[in-house]
Amino acid sequence: MAWKRNPAPKSVYRRQLSSRLKELRDEVELTMAEVAKTVEINQGTLSRIESGDRGTSPVLVKAMLDCYGVTDTAVREDILDLVRADQAHKQKWWRKYSAVINTTQYGGYLELEAGTTSLRSYEPQLIPGLLQTADYARKVIAAMRVDLDAKQIEALVDVRMNRQALLEGESAPKLWVVIDEAAIRRMSGSPTALKGQLERLLEVEPRTNITLQLLPFDAGFHPGLYGSFMLMGFPEPNPDLVWVENLTNSVYFEGSEDVGRYTEVFDHLRATALGPPETRSRIKSMIKEL
Repeated sequence: MAWKRNPAPKSVYRRQLSSRLKELRDEVELTMAEVAKTVEINQGTLSRIESGDRGTSPVLVKAMLDCYGVTDTAVREDILDLVRADQAHKQKWWRKYSAVINTTQYGGYLELEAGTTSLRSYEPQLIPGLLQTADYARKVIAAMRVDLDAKQIEALVDVRMNRQALLEGESAPKLWVVIDEAAIRRMSGSPTALKGQLERLLEVEPRTNITLQLLPFDAGFHPGLYGSFMLMGFPEPNPDLVWVENLTNSVYFEGSEDVGRYTEVFDHLRATALGPPETRSRIKSMIKEL
């Protein structure tokens, strides 16, 4: 697998823009050197724009479109809209939390999550962040990040709660979650927090863009034993990718073979897990047990 270390993912708009600009240059059979000379920029700069490693401006893109002979007004506006959207995307709501986010290698994930159209998550140990209550999030972060002080922990709780706005509104992505029963049973020592978290799951599950399934203990061994992962889908023509976290680093895979393997595992897990109605009934039973 091709591991991407210390990722700085591109916004979904920049991924589309870089791909489109490269296609247009290839169509007119111009080299980077020829284009760079015509629009009067450094060839290295052009290369980074086409790879999505850096943004650009409407003025420069207009010059590139002129160079490629693109005269169709609709096509030009579509491409310029991508430039403007990428520039607007730079105003990230989580910027004020940058110090603690950088510490946890969280920024790259938020960059991608903000542009998704679908999210498929498998969690063997925790309730997914997008569905956590503040009380649950606080306990989890404090237990996992023993290097953070109380103020930093609260900052990460705020980030987690703000992320949940992503699931609201007409353009909200679809979220499909498979949670292992262990993630719920693990909190048996904190009944109040667990009850609030289970009630939260019952509140969000009826939403049309959220599908929740519980993988019970009696499912036995399964391919998800390798650990948690998130499959992220984006608007066409951007390919899906997989995000995986570990103790010291966060990595993502974007190769079709890697994404295909994780998709196969997720399909197996959701086929093995309880269906949404059965999951809802099981959660209600767990609340009664408390």
